[in-house]
This record gives sequence, structure tokens and C-alpha cells, in this order.
Amino acid sequence: MEFLVITGMSGAGKSQAVKVMEDMNYYCMDNLPPILLTKFAELCHESKRDIDKVAVVVDIRSGEFFDSLFKGLEDLVKMNISYKILFLDADNNTLIKRYKELRRPHPLNPDGSIIEGIEEERQLLYEVKKRANYIIDTSKLTIGMLKEEMAKIFLEGKQTRNISISIISFGFKHGTLLDGDMVFDVRFIPNPFYIPELREFTGEDKNVRDYVFRFPETNIFISKTIDMLEFLIPYYISEGKSQLILGIGCTGGVHRSVAIANRIGAILETNGHRVAVDHRDSKLR
Repeated sequence: MEFLVITGMSGAGKSQAVKVMEDMNYYCMDNLPPILLTKFAELCHESKRDIDKVAVVVDIRSGEFFDSLFKGLEDLVKMNISYKILFLDADNNTLIKRYKELRRPHPLNPDGSIIEGIEEERQLLYEVKKRANYIIDTSKLTIGMLKEEMAKIFLEGKQTRNISISIISFGFKHGTLLDGDMVFDVRFIPNPFYIPELREFTGEDKNVRDYVFRFPETNIFISKTIDMLEFLIPYYISEGKSQLILGIGCTGGVHRSVAIANRIGAILETNGHRVAVDHRDSKLR
């Protein structure tokens, strides 16, 4: 039996993904409590319908998520049922926009801010994301594009060649980026924080950008970083990597890292890559 577990961030498209799998003739179940994974697998195995492809959505709506999920996955292995995990992700800005459009609270923080719920969920999902066989970032995807990427994986039996690149700016004083594949330190560039008229702005503002990019070393750094990434990306793809996470760090994560992350993201997007840029710490001000 082919058993697929679909999980990931709330608002990243899990319900759409399970509909896609249903169209691919998978027997599907949305919002299955992880504790029922093995029981559901047994029912499918014993069914007279000859079910050989199963997809289930499990997520934080199920309450005691991780203890029961990981135990359920271990029990599937004991039943000689091989499974794979599809993790759906999206950047914070996209998730916030989707929640606001639907006027829904975040399930982990129904009475508080959406971003706090998203950050808590990212922490909770860290381990399961590390175990995922496939990661699809839906930040830039329409439903049709998501269906196309899933078809490449589950119908054609190959990883999508459109790797998802997440660029995250951060401040070292708030802690380094733990899940970055590559982390770049841009503290060698003069800090706008020490310019009184720039201190209260961020790297999103033109006056800060103009200051950061007035230094030749900034532009040389970006040029060399882009060259390295364009060299590496095809090799990551050939090895089956579906997501690349780049960290750009400065002292506070407000000025230099924000401006540079935006610029690198814009160049890569112009070069035809699917890119999502997020600023982890600029909102902490």
C-alpha cells in the first residue's frame, strides 16, 4: 500500500492538496487524528475495494499532534506499510494574507495575533518538516500550479524541478536562523542604525536601501552570492531537494539584512526561480 501523510502550516493548502490526491485516485481522508493512523491503514488494507493508494491530512487541529503522529508512523512501519510525508509551507506574509482574506483566526491563537500563532506553529512543526520526503512552498502557487507540481511528484515519479527558495532576514542578536541551508553574515557592511536619520526606518525603505547599496562591497557581495546560488541550484535539484532556505543576518535584522534579502530575492525571481522573502526580526521593533 502507498501511504502519504500530508501535513504542514495551517493555510498552506493542505485541503487543496488532498483534493489533488483524490483526483489522482488516492483514497483520501482530511483531518485524520494521528492516533488513528494505524487503524485507518488497517481498514484500508482490509477493505474489499482493493485500496492501494492512500493520502491523509494530519495537522495541529488534532490536538496532541506530535507524540501520537510519530508513534503512528512507527506503527505503520511495524505493519510493513511504507509511508511518505508531504509538507506544505508558505511564508509568513502569505499566510497572514490568506487568514485575513478568509477572516479566520489562527487555530493556535484564536483570540490573539495571527503572526504569533504562525510562529508557534512553525516551532511545533520543525521536527516533522525535517522528516518530510517532499516540501512544497505554496507562497507563489496558484491551485493549478500546485496541482502541476504534485503531478510531477506523484504521477510522473520525479521531483519538481522548480525548487522553492526561501530567503529569510534575521538579526544575530535575536539568535541565528536554525533551519537555514546557507546563512550569510552581512555585518561587514556599515550599519544604518548608527545614522540618526535612518535608525527608525527599515531595509524596506528607500533611504536605507540607498545607504546600504552605496558601498561597493554590498553590490560585490550580492553579485558573488547570486553567481554561487545559480551554480548550486541545479545540483540541489538533481539531488531531489525541493526547498532551499537562505538566511541573511545582520545585527538586529532590521536594516542591512532586510535590504539585501529583498534584493537577492528580486534578482533570483527575475532569473526565473520561485522565491519567497520573509523578515523574521524586523517586526520586533
